[in-house]
Amino acid sequence: MVGVSVKAILSIACALLSMAAVHGRQLSEVLETETLRSHVALYHEDSSSAKPDTLELAAVQVWAGSWKKFAVGQRLLTYSKDDMQEFEGLALAEFLQARTGLFLRQNGPDMLASLTMRGTSAGHNAVFWNGLPINSPSLGQTDFSVLPTGGFEEVEVHFGGGAALFGTDAIGGSLHLKTQLKFDQGHQARASSLVGSFGRWNWGAEYAFSNQHIATRSKAYRNSAQNDFPFRDLSKPGTPIVNQPHAQVKQWGFLQDFAWKVRGNQQLGSAFWWNETDRQIAPIMGSNTQDVQQDKSLRWAMDYTRFWANTSLHVKTGWVRDDQTFNIATRNLTDQLLGSADVDWSLASKLFFKSGIRHSHIIGKLSTYMARENRTEIYHASRYQPNERFSLSINLRQLLYDGTWAPFAPSLGFEWAFWKTETQGLTGLGSVSRAFKVPTLNDRFWVPGGNPDILPEESWSGEFGLAHRFSKNKTTLSQTFTRFRMSVDNWIIWLPKGNIWSPENIRAVQNDGFEYHAHFEQILKRDWKFEFSGNYAWTRALQTAAATENDPGLGKQLPYTPEHKLQGLASMSKGSLRIFANQQWVSERFVTTDNLSTVAPYYLLDLGLQSQWHWGPFAGQAGFQINNLLDTEYQIMRLRAMSGRNYQFNLSIAL
Repeated sequence: MVGVSVKAILSIACALLSMAAVHGRQLSEVLETETLRSHVALYHEDSSSAKPDTLELAAVQVWAGSWKKFAVGQRLLTYSKDDMQEFEGLALAEFLQARTGLFLRQNGPDMLASLTMRGTSAGHNAVFWNGLPINSPSLGQTDFSVLPTGGFEEVEVHFGGGAALFGTDAIGGSLHLKTQLKFDQGHQARASSLVGSFGRWNWGAEYAFSNQHIATRSKAYRNSAQNDFPFRDLSKPGTPIVNQPHAQVKQWGFLQDFAWKVRGNQQLGSAFWWNETDRQIAPIMGSNTQDVQQDKSLRWAMDYTRFWANTSLHVKTGWVRDDQTFNIATRNLTDQLLGSADVDWSLASKLFFKSGIRHSHIIGKLSTYMARENRTEIYHASRYQPNERFSLSINLRQLLYDGTWAPFAPSLGFEWAFWKTETQGLTGLGSVSRAFKVPTLNDRFWVPGGNPDILPEESWSGEFGLAHRFSKNKTTLSQTFTRFRMSVDNWIIWLPKGNIWSPENIRAVQNDGFEYHAHFEQILKRDWKFEFSGNYAWTRALQTAAATENDPGLGKQLPYTPEHKLQGLASMSKGSLRIFANQQWVSERFVTTDNLSTVAPYYLLDLGLQSQWHWGPFAGQAGFQINNLLDTEYQIMRLRAMSGRNYQFNLSIAL
């Protein structure tokens, strides 16, 4: 039965690809659609000179996927390399915590950092690097403390259920980490360094070359910190001030990107990333543990893309290896091998489609078990846009893993610009979606206690929002208001069965909340510019089903899920000079499911100064930043110390 189902899936996928290839030639003389216009926008190419079934690409930027086109009605945030420049030598966790309004559960500076979106757990957020899923198949999540911010040119945050577009884990949301290349840029070289308090020293160097046909970039980096900051030890009598022991971190890595414009309408790209982190695991207050951990990861992706006038074919293959060693003796090794193919086409400049298939082979070699798993999924996305003011999308996905059908994942979204004048506009947007999470390898195969019959987690979620834009003279304002609600069923929780812990589909959770995002710009006298961007999130995540008899967590907020988070960044700039202040406030978090113990709320304020300069063929940037200016004593996780006031200086030189 399973074999027949897999063959049926493969047959459908092959038929879709064959049909799309023929369809591309049939549509070669149709007027340009959004698919074609997006290619032209990326490559600045005049399509009038194209052959009947060929689109010439005098490339400027390497082509990237178009998933955003089908994420209609859902909240999206995009951060560029410029947005992340003050964090180039730091972990991605630091940037996300300080600048995005998202909340991460951090065990300390450079220690384990897991993301929670809209009140879900760390395993309910999908993470991708250049289109490859990088969540650990054994743990089901990503540690954002080992991802260097300087390794990416762009970070996209997709809020809410996205299984129809991205597959498993995308219940609370998803993050997309991207490296980007540009053609016809010549030779480029750059070096950067960051020096900071508590033994922090990071450096990076990169070289890039591109002409009209090839583009390549090589980058190496090394990051380190002693993390011997002082803190008040709450576990000792009199709460004395001590220095954080046993928290040293070293990290290094190498990235290699390559793109080749094989012909005017074909591209071949490759991205490689090696990252290694050696850490002393900072002990909890009152403990003297001496744990150490080494994380090695290898990620490689290769993409082939071919364009016709109204159709594109995209084929991807990749490999993700995670090798974690804890206390020298315990080693966990996982490999994910992935292959996918999809076609993107359009009809009559109003209908846009994307159909494809993805297959993954997972190998787990862990300290207590060995396992293999195959995942095959087919997906179809569609968008209807009768005019520039209205869009509607319907997306579908079905995944099969080792003979088990994951929940069918549809989504429906709309956007309607119902009010528009010369200076401002108001757009309504909304979506409803079903999402799922495949049980991790540990959930099914851990010895002892794994449950091979554990069911996938699943959710239904909906959101509605308003997007407002205003622009007049020297003032611009954009803001979004989003109200969401989500229910997660079959939530997996590990429970004791005698002397053995085992996972069960027990818990159910109801999530709802409100999000606000704003960006304001004002040109002042003498060419000064004032900017402000801010995020606010109100989140309720309540357990609605008892995990055990007389469960004290029933009807209570989930642990370490703040009900409120507020973040704002204000800056003044003129020419090459920029002064900025960033603040964040996080409400109390409950430590246990019964909500009897809490971690205190905290407020942080950072100040910084940046300056750019040119000297002959060289261009540079220097910056100075004071983090936690008020020297706030705070914890994100109970009895996990965070650093007080600290300083950093960063410098970069480009040729």
